Amino acid sequence: MAYKLNTNCVQAGYTPKNGEPRVLPIYQSTTYKYESSEQMGRLFDLSESGYFYTRLQNPTNDAVAAKICALEGGAAAMLTSSGQAATFFALFNICSAGDHIVASSAIYGGSFNLIAVTMKRMGIEATFLHPDVTEEELAAAFKPNTKAVFAETLANPSLIVLDIEKFARQAHAHGVPLIVDNTFPTPVNCRPFEFGADIVTHSTTKYMDGHATAVGGAIVDSGNFDWMAHEDKYPGLCTPDDSYHGVTYAKDFGKAGYITKATAQLMRDLGSIQSPQNAFLLNLGLETLPLRVERHCQNALTVAKYLESNDKISWVNYPGLESNKYYELAKKYLPNGTSGVISFGVKGGRDAATKFMDSLELGAIVTHVADARTCLLHPASTTHRQMTDEQLIAAGVTPDLIRLSVGIEDVSDIIADIEQALSKM
Repeated sequence: MAYKLNTNCVQAGYTPKNGEPRVLPIYQSTTYKYESSEQMGRLFDLSESGYFYTRLQNPTNDAVAAKICALEGGAAAMLTSSGQAATFFALFNICSAGDHIVASSAIYGGSFNLIAVTMKRMGIEATFLHPDVTEEELAAAFKPNTKAVFAETLANPSLIVLDIEKFARQAHAHGVPLIVDNTFPTPVNCRPFEFGADIVTHSTTKYMDGHATAVGGAIVDSGNFDWMAHEDKYPGLCTPDDSYHGVTYAKDFGKAGYITKATAQLMRDLGSIQSPQNAFLLNLGLETLPLRVERHCQNALTVAKYLESNDKISWVNYPGLESNKYYELAKKYLPNGTSGVISFGVKGGRDAATKFMDSLELGAIVTHVADARTCLLHPASTTHRQMTDEQLIAAGVTPDLIRLSVGIEDVSDIIADIEQALSKM
């Protein structure tokens, strides 16, 4: 029976048998026992499914990955140790030295540095484009060696709404998959696969966990991209892997080929596994995800309207506001709401922004976003401080930008805290 998203948040991924724990257990074990060496050999050859070492797979992790897969409507999924690891694995699974990536310039600073600096050192080049480019400009960025397009459905922290269909059309016209980070909207508010995206990544550390307790990431494959139709571009998926006695992932594992390769190769060699304890905490967060996201969005819209009407605020950026540039795109791609994150500027620039933030009592200045508590950050001097002024502007990050993550507290208390902080300026 097919369940709706709210039900899957609670029920998907784990179905206990008679006498088994009703709550998903933590399989806090590195290894698993089998009766014969022959069976273990089959597991190592990928010819039989099962568990043999937690660095590759763990029952707790797999249950939570299956839940996230169900929420996104995907074919296969995996957990990683962080959202950053998810982004890297998603790209590196199909890219190698000499390849090229087309990426949105409006992405999280850590993702930008990963692609522009670290992956460049690995021989993987990238072309960054503002997500508002025309289709003609986007098409011109592709090269014969382009292997992927990467973007965020709702950019952190500029809150630019991605035209997913535009990016998907050009990716597919050039024979490559569209990979999108869906962290801010979560599958509650945005379903990228329904608009043509092929692979979705998440920093589960944010709304999915929801309580700032466990760092983690996830990759979900839609199963829709036909790797074998482009086998010259993706030999890693479409030709035999000698390290597993000739397994060809796209042929032998079908719609699960991409995730199987990421697990069997990248997790094996790089080891960025999410701990079972963190996966257990993530699962608890997922059970209340729709309830929290709805409250986050309600509170954020109320706060955004308050800020828009305050004469001490120079500008407000929230796609849920009718005055916002991306309001119509948000209605199309995020019909249930955007997120709890607002970006805005305080009159007086960077110094005024610092004084305002330091004067808050309820809202906390933390290197985090998207959990139950209201928190905020000045990205230009923290998460995006490695970027040049030109790169900051391309990412939609102005020097005075404050990123406010509106929590699920009573919204009148949140507004009162902002009001008293503004009164001290």
